[in-house]
Amino acid sequence: MKKKSFKKKFISLSAALSVSVCAVTLPVMAGWQQIGCMGDLNNDSEVNIADLLLLSKHILNKLSLTSDNSYYINHSYYSIDGSDPDDSLEYLHTADINQDGKIDVFDLIMMRKYVINKSGDPVYKWSDDDSTTTSSSTSTTTTTTSTSSAQNSETTSSTTAVTSEFIEAPVRDLYGSLPSQENAEMVIFYVDFPDCKYQYDPSAEEIEKIAFGNENAEDKNYPFESISAFYNRSSKGSMKLDGKVFRYTTKENKSAYEGDIYHVNLINEVFQAFENSEDFTQFDSNGDKIIDAALISVPTEAGSENWWPAAGQYGGTNDLKVDGMSVGHVIVGNAQIESKTDYKNFNSSYLHEIGHCMGLPDYYLYTNEKDFEGLHGSAGYELMDEANSDFSAVSKLMLGWFRRSQIEVYDSSTGTQTFTLTNAQTENGNCVIIPYGKLEDNYYSEFFVIEYTTLDINNSSLKKDFWWKSTGSGIRVLHVNGEINDNYGWKYWKYASGENTATNNDEGKRFVRIIDDTDTDNLYHTGDVIDSSISGFNWYDSDGNQSVDPKIKITVGEQDGESYTITISEK
Repeated sequence: MKKKSFKKKFISLSAALSVSVCAVTLPVMAGWQQIGCMGDLNNDSEVNIADLLLLSKHILNKLSLTSDNSYYINHSYYSIDGSDPDDSLEYLHTADINQDGKIDVFDLIMMRKYVINKSGDPVYKWSDDDSTTTSSSTSTTTTTTSTSSAQNSETTSSTTAVTSEFIEAPVRDLYGSLPSQENAEMVIFYVDFPDCKYQYDPSAEEIEKIAFGNENAEDKNYPFESISAFYNRSSKGSMKLDGKVFRYTTKENKSAYEGDIYHVNLINEVFQAFENSEDFTQFDSNGDKIIDAALISVPTEAGSENWWPAAGQYGGTNDLKVDGMSVGHVIVGNAQIESKTDYKNFNSSYLHEIGHCMGLPDYYLYTNEKDFEGLHGSAGYELMDEANSDFSAVSKLMLGWFRRSQIEVYDSSTGTQTFTLTNAQTENGNCVIIPYGKLEDNYYSEFFVIEYTTLDINNSSLKKDFWWKSTGSGIRVLHVNGEINDNYGWKYWKYASGENTATNNDEGKRFVRIIDDTDTDNLYHTGDVIDSSISGFNWYDSDGNQSVDPKIKITVGEQDGESYTITISEK
């Protein structure tokens, strides 16, 4: 059984942005004139990573901001909106971005939005002069994209080709640093300690073949013969993962690195150990000045208390730079390669964690005992849940692993509709979406998604790994609530399944659920009818209860080789 991986919230202050300063000639007349920008703490006419670091150090009580970081009144008035002068405004502190009289984490969140987006609040000064002068104003121009970027304005021809064939990946708008489409790069550090060694010690070249090798259906570890091969199959060829492996033994014994939930000291050490000998820009596939993703694997004997596999953003308070690159998502864990021919657990464990690096949440709840699996029954197998299995249609949709022609949407205004679903584990695998009202852009809304899942290809291990449980092939229906929170540019899934509080401990809305979520055979076959009498086939009400009748039914038709038909009609 695949181990659970508790996703830790690594906090990163890094962002990739090029900020340009534009000199513009302004007529200076009586009225408001722009003289700067909120968030510019070092007075360099830019709002960038340097300002983020200053503000974060101030919040952590490591630095005191001075009057140099403020615009003080001097027989004039200042404003951030160009409104009438305010007699009560004694000074305007550029770090107090939300103007609530406090400098805290909420200002840091707003500053991060400034850095990521083409936005920011200019500072105006009231002037009584009538003259002409050349004044500097700041304008942020995103020439490289951060981890939450949508599509670069400057796209290569190969990327254009992919995005014209495949849908744009919704996760591009979120927090992942590893691209889920086109080329993606990963650096792996296979690390041990002076007092905790691997029993089987593979070379870097051997690990590279295991992680990034070609497809081999004859390998006994198949479909986990290679991380790259698994992703290539699941993504229908839309993702090309490559990378390089480094072997390293730490300077200190294992205990010196424990107790640090973000593993900052270990991460810093391994990167700095190779900084002078390696070019880390090769691990930035999309040109955003952020290393796509990193994996630090340690021996299984290191124990699970401190080394359970987990992924998150780099959590250092100092901005670690290697070859001018910031560090994106980092995985740290103790899933090891057991022998020359046994590396299944290594690949399957980190395949799950790499899903986090691309922006997917866990599909189970962290501390809910009844939710050991997020998706139950013969239909409840998903790589982001607890299973050594393929991604579901939900994940593939969010990762952009469907061609445009492979997504069909039910339209109730057209009456009864019949669709053909093709084996989801194949190149031609498709899905049908039933939206609740308007289907929002990037699928950030509530809907059902239907697919025909089988025990083929990337699901083939289910037949032997889960021999004691119900498995099989058939139609499955997943209930998705893809709403996101946009916290001043920091976007994340509003009802992430791993978050107990976000889902009201599984009593409320959830990013993904399975219909008839029980430990039974909940796959559907020819002649089966799915309607509101089936547990879970209802929309959420305003209180988060699944109580709103969709007033439709799904009738499963005939199976014909690699496909099933389904008919959706009003009930």
